[in-house]
Amino acid sequence: MKIVVLVKQVPVVSAMKLDPDTKTLKREGVPSEVSSFDVRALLKAVELRTAHGGEVVAMTMGPPQAKAALEHCLALGADRGVLLTDRAFAGADTLATARALALALKKEGFDLVLCGRYSTDAETGQVGPEVAELLDLPQITAAGKLTVTGSTVTVERETDSGFETVSCALPALVSATEDMAPEKFPNKADKEKAKEKPIQEMTASDLSSDLSQFGAAGSPTWVESVQAVEVAREKKILEGELPAQVDTLVQMLLEQGLFGKWKSDDVASNGPVARTATGGKAVWVVAETLGDTLPSITLELLGKANELAGRYSGEVGVMLMGWGVDPHVATLAIHGADVVYLAQDRRLEHYSTDLYTAVLAKAIRERQPGVVLFGSTATGRDLAPRVAARLGLGLTGDCVDLDVNDKGQLLQYKPAFGGNIVAPVLSRTSPEMATIRPGMLKRAQPNPARQARIEMLWPEDAVLDRVQVVERTGTDAGKAAALDSAEIAIGIGKGVGGAANLPVIEQFAEVLGGAPLAATRDIVDLGWLPRQHQVGLTGRAIAPKLYFSIGIRGAFEHTVGVRRAGIVVAINKNQKAPMFQNADIGIVGDYAAVVPLLTEKLREAKAKMGS
Repeated sequence: MKIVVLVKQVPVVSAMKLDPDTKTLKREGVPSEVSSFDVRALLKAVELRTAHGGEVVAMTMGPPQAKAALEHCLALGADRGVLLTDRAFAGADTLATARALALALKKEGFDLVLCGRYSTDAETGQVGPEVAELLDLPQITAAGKLTVTGSTVTVERETDSGFETVSCALPALVSATEDMAPEKFPNKADKEKAKEKPIQEMTASDLSSDLSQFGAAGSPTWVESVQAVEVAREKKILEGELPAQVDTLVQMLLEQGLFGKWKSDDVASNGPVARTATGGKAVWVVAETLGDTLPSITLELLGKANELAGRYSGEVGVMLMGWGVDPHVATLAIHGADVVYLAQDRRLEHYSTDLYTAVLAKAIRERQPGVVLFGSTATGRDLAPRVAARLGLGLTGDCVDLDVNDKGQLLQYKPAFGGNIVAPVLSRTSPEMATIRPGMLKRAQPNPARQARIEMLWPEDAVLDRVQVVERTGTDAGKAAALDSAEIAIGIGKGVGGAANLPVIEQFAEVLGGAPLAATRDIVDLGWLPRQHQVGLTGRAIAPKLYFSIGIRGAFEHTVGVRRAGIVVAINKNQKAPMFQNADIGIVGDYAAVVPLLTEKLREAKAKMGS
């Protein structure tokens, strides 16, 4: 079995700095590494080769120094490396990158392509699905477990509602989460052995005579500028006896609006009431469903769609796919949809990359909207890049906001390097497409008087679902999904001591209106909470108005996930914990003493306010 692993060399995110004068990233002296998810994919490939025989090839695209990434992969067990390096590749966005990699893969040949779920610098997760589309491969994203039996690959993948065990025939492309393989580092002997393994270099002309499809020339999106993201925290450590500290904290939070109206209240005023569609550019939202409800991200996207449609003098359309989803039409209408494109078929009851891509791509071709918006969810990250590659469109992933410039172009604000920077991205193609992080936008205000027309769509019989679902396992994913739109969230770290101590935190959460729990990577690795609760560089990014950090040391990998939180309160018995430098208010103390007392005081305050 021949396995090709796509890897990317990235700067160490925590070391990235922005030059305030040139507005460019300072790269000198910044160490590089292979993106962590790619490493897990590579280690799994080596494990599969050991079990089944064959060859593992590590492939990357980059400048000559990217050879170091392949050397690291060889030291971890890859048999050889392939480096795509040429000035013609410079400035490539995800689609141009995927195009080069797909052409190289065709030349190389493969049974299985593995890659990380996304790179830790750009965080888009687009290249894998775009490569799969360009090669007409079945894709399975966010895979945690993988086995190969004969010519079939079986995978347990992470979804927004739990986990799915799925299978498909080889060849296929699979993207890996950190659960794919145990972490490993090469020793000195591994590194010496790697020097004997070959690395082949390929140029653009080795792939195609048409060099215009590569690099900046072949990229449908480009970065307009780079802006630093500075998050100013008050870093106030409360002093005195613990009861006095807790009383002070409660009073401070009440003054900010806890149990009432928040001072920073950002409830949307961008409702559909004053907007009139007059034939301009249409803005589409690709709706998602979670059980029998619409997740908050769909209504957040509708809020922004209404705003953009007003600027474009166009209508708001919603793509609604599934089975038994027609009751959602009324909700979508009162939140601003002018038209709902309803694809309702038993084959669409559960999300399918092949079927959903076919329906959506055909609708876009035929109706030609100006903008198409997706949630940056497990489904959105799987679907949007596949559709973009099929239609040759630019796609900006994981945006935190959208705007329109004076030329009428959609400004897509994309964070990168763990949120250290935000880059406005523009697109040369139409429709302009973006995925948006949940919790970043204002929800549309409902107007019960609004109605929407319905246009029916159907999946074509000839389209086959190449990935078959073997089993679905639900978790408390509804609670995890609540992190995306929660006003209050509670993060827990190893300082809590163990899963047996979570009831203390859960009682605290109950007083706060059932605030959902967030977790560091260590916590989910230990199994205290499901993976869907992870917040940070390799997990969710959330923006609650109030975030409690309990027993969390405050490593960069976690704090980047709460950069856009409003008030951050840190509780930790180690006064030197980095979390205090990333918090507005801090209490130095053992959570076991602080949290029960805080729970009691909040319960009393809530009762007095009649909340």
